Amino acid sequence: MDFRFSKHAREMLFERKIEEEWVYRALEEPEQKMKRSDGNIHYFKNISEHEDRILHVIVNPASEIHTIVTVFFDRGIRREK
Repeated sequence: MDFRFSKHAREMLFERKIEEEWVYRALEEPEQKMKRSDGNIHYFKNISEHEDRILHVIVNPASEIHTIVTVFFDRGIRREK
């Protein structure tokens, strides 16, 4: 599946110090994936290199090349130890 970053998502990578590789890891091997009522797909992945925080990637699948809308470390979700 092909993905592209929105302008906002690219800015968030830089601002939040999120590695692009982490985003692709979340998309390829999510620990959780859910489709919300707005049609966007939410991917969640633990990033051990970043204090075991959960990366949240939101994707709009409306076009052939899915758009990564935004990425962030989800403060509301913590990995159980």
